[in-house]
Amino acid sequence: MQCEEKLEVFENGFEDGKFNLRIEYYGKDARKLLLAIIRELYLPDYGEDYVYPFECAKEFWGIYMDPSEIRAEEPRLAPVKFLNQSILNRLEKALSEIDAPAEVKEAIEVEKAEVAKLGKGLLALGKSFILDERGYLFLFNKPSARELILKYLGMLDES
Repeated sequence: MQCEEKLEVFENGFEDGKFNLRIEYYGKDARKLLLAIIRELYLPDYGEDYVYPFECAKEFWGIYMDPSEIRAEEPRLAPVKFLNQSILNRLEKALSEIDAPAEVKEAIEVEKAEVAKLGKGLLALGKSFILDERGYLFLFNKPSARELILKYLGMLDES
């Protein structure tokens, strides 16, 4: 669905031509996190009162979410010092349990990613993906998207 001249929202993500940004997710529902990112991107253009792309995406996804529910936080990542087989196995298991196309899963190189502990599990942080051991996989096309996703990752704890 076209929510703004250059913002297209689809079932599991969005693509924005204005910011040249595409983010998709697989696994557990992460649409609230995507809504928070869309709102942040367009807030400077629209102001606090009514961020049209945010409202449009909410309607398309059938989600009620008040802007006051959005909470950004600095992620407390604890980098894993040694990537051992046990950690790789945990991440590979998490990836195998996520419902995503085979070609998407095959493109994820967990062994080349930075691995960090985040409260409730492990994160594999790649150049174009984040794999959360809790059952989330995010794919993106720009490195700056990684920081946006990490900023709102805590919102998924309530889902």
